[in-house]
Amino acid sequence: MQNAIAIELIETKYRSLVPLMDERMRRQWAASEASAYGWGGIQAVAQATGLSPTTIRKGQSELASRAARPDQAVADSVRCPGAGRKCKFEEHPELLPALEQLVDPVTRGDPQSPLRWTCKSTRTLARELTVLGHPVSATTVRRLLHAADYSLQGNRKTREGASHPDRNAQFEHINACVRAFQERAQPVISVDTKKKELVGDFKNGGREWQPLGQPEQVRVHDFMDKELGKAIPYGVYDITGNQGWVSVGIDHDTARFAAEAIRRWWHKMGSLRYRAARKLLLTADGGGSNGSRCRLWKVALQDLATYLGLPIQVCHFPPGTSKWNKIEHRMFSHITQNWRGCPLVSHEVIVNLIANTATQKGLLIQAELDTGTYPTGLKVSDEELALVNLIADDFHGDWNYTIAPARKKN
Repeated sequence: MQNAIAIELIETKYRSLVPLMDERMRRQWAASEASAYGWGGIQAVAQATGLSPTTIRKGQSELASRAARPDQAVADSVRCPGAGRKCKFEEHPELLPALEQLVDPVTRGDPQSPLRWTCKSTRTLARELTVLGHPVSATTVRRLLHAADYSLQGNRKTREGASHPDRNAQFEHINACVRAFQERAQPVISVDTKKKELVGDFKNGGREWQPLGQPEQVRVHDFMDKELGKAIPYGVYDITGNQGWVSVGIDHDTARFAAEAIRRWWHKMGSLRYRAARKLLLTADGGGSNGSRCRLWKVALQDLATYLGLPIQVCHFPPGTSKWNKIEHRMFSHITQNWRGCPLVSHEVIVNLIANTATQKGLLIQAELDTGTYPTGLKVSDEELALVNLIADDFHGDWNYTIAPARKKN
């Protein structure tokens, strides 16, 4: 990552300076950048500027000659503008269309392209162009691509699937409900399940400081350890108080597990902060263990509302919009950052890493291991669902509803 940033910086500087430099200044500037870069500098600068490594080495030789003979004039050759060998681009105008056909055969209308199903590195492109009668090097291919405004790019997550027509209206509804609860000093929480994690000495993404040459050793293959199992972190984030709770489960991510995590948050944190609470607002994703169409979720919330003695108002995010759930970027992202590069070797380590996550804005998290069992495949009958004291909102009652404590039997 650091190398990519450094190369991008060199490329930016080169594009700014190249109109002001002649041929000699270009190669000597590139040589200076390569020396400052350190090991691998010539290849890095060549990649960033498109200059030949031979040209950069020539610039280094010229700088070395000047340093060795500072009092003597060193004759450095400078070609006149337009001199030198013509670019392949100019000598063979058919080369660029052939290259573009290989780079993007589908949009160019060539479904039979030999590289349609191949990784298109500069070496691969150069080899295929040579087969097609255009002998070029990988460096020339790189220059041609840069000249045609191509660049190395990764995938970008932008498509969310079909957008529900009431998506924006639901966002506005959620925001209005949250503001109303906050104005009345009532609790508002965002809930979700974080990505399940394998427990053991497995590789964990990211890096942390270690003695030079002594990285922490982890397993090569990510096969679940049957004894250690996995960790299922279910989070509850207090939007107003910037505080969170995480129950680390070891069994299954079910609606009963989710409701138990909320109960633990209320017992350990929520009831202490909101002593005058009359109602609880809960925002959740549209799917998963706390999904809007999950029957067990509603039954579990009924039991929770009765236990707390509070009505629970629920607002679900529209399909495909889970990234807007506050808990994702206000709590889960910081947990991931805190344990980056650290193998999650035990449940105790996971709980402690979560509980020690903090931010400059005062985020406070408590965590606890939940060793309970939560079987899957439980069916909720129509009769059981009918007993839930559910009041659907006028606007999208499937997404917005309130579950009141169970009615007392006479």
